Amino acid sequence: MFSFLPKDTVFYDLFEGLAAHAVSCAGHLHKLATGFPDSMDEIVRIRQEEHQADQLTHQALERLDRTFITPFDREDIHALVGELDSIVDNINALAKRLASYHVKHLEPAFLKQAEILMQATVALSQAVKKLRSTRKLTDLQVNIIEVHRLENVGDDNHLAAISKLFESGTDPLHVIKWKEFFQFMEAAIDGCEDATNVIERIILKNG
Repeated sequence: MFSFLPKDTVFYDLFEGLAAHAVSCAGHLHKLATGFPDSMDEIVRIRQEEHQADQLTHQALERLDRTFITPFDREDIHALVGELDSIVDNINALAKRLASYHVKHLEPAFLKQAEILMQATVALSQAVKKLRSTRKLTDLQVNIIEVHRLENVGDDNHLAAISKLFESGTDPLHVIKWKEFFQFMEAAIDGCEDATNVIERIILKNG
C-alpha cells in the first residue's frame, strides 16, 4: 500500500526516545515514592534520565533547524519536543527538591499522584509511537482519552492534597515544601495532557 508518510524516521525516533525517558522518569519517581526513604538512589537515576532527555532535545532542535522537509509543521515538532522534555524536567526538579529539602516522610497523596503520572506517561508514549504509522485520530483516541482522564483525576488529587495541607495546625514549613512538591507533580501530569494536545493537533492538521 502506498504511503504519503515521510520516509525519514529520525524525528519519530527522537519523539519516541523522549517519551521513553518520560516513562522511565515517572517509573523511578514511583519507585522513590513506594520505597521511601530507602529509595533515594532513584533521584540519581532520574537525573541521569534528564541528562539523556536533554541530549535528545538538542538533537531534535538541531535537526529541525537544518532539515528542509519535516514530517509535519515545524512549530508542532518544536512544541511536541518541548512538552515531552518539560515532563522530564519537572520530575527531575521535584526529585532534586525531595533530597535538598530533607523530607522525612511522604504525604499519602504523593504516592497517588506518582501512580497517576506513571500511567499518564505510558498512555502518552503509546500515542507518540502511533504517530509514526498513522494520521487517523481514531487510532490514537484511546490513548488521548486516557491521558485526559488521568489528568482530571490528577487535578482532583491535587486539590484534595492542597486542601489537606492547609488544615489548621499544620507546620507552615511543611505546607510550603509540600505545596511546591505537589505543584511540580501537577505540572508533570499537565505536561502529559499538553503533549497529547499537540499530537491531536498534528493528527487533525495532517490527517
